[in-house]
Amino acid sequence: MAFEQAAIKVEKSEEFGKLQGAIAQAFAADEVERLLRQAERKGIRIRDFEAALKRRVFEGFGEPGLNAQQLYQSLVLSDQAQIREFYLSKLETVEQALRHKFKKLYQYY
Repeated sequence: MAFEQAAIKVEKSEEFGKLQGAIAQAFAADEVERLLRQAERKGIRIRDFEAALKRRVFEGFGEPGLNAQQLYQSLVLSDQAQIREFYLSKLETVEQALRHKFKKLYQYY
């Protein structure tokens, strides 16, 4: 039996949509290397979503003037969990060549 994610209603859809859009844009094929370079420059492990928010990695993506950390903090706990899951799923879409190039970002230790 295949895994199927449970559908959880998003409470704050406007804020969720803005943050999700910024993350999706950051992982677009023509932008993902810039995202990875920023994370590398700021010393962030790529799976540490909260550190990426804190270090303002997403501010160059999405709407102008976007404050990703404020948006994230304005979300209810279930929305935050869904955003983290969305982010982590986007990490898995990065092509292998880029993962290898930025292998230190992807390490667990």
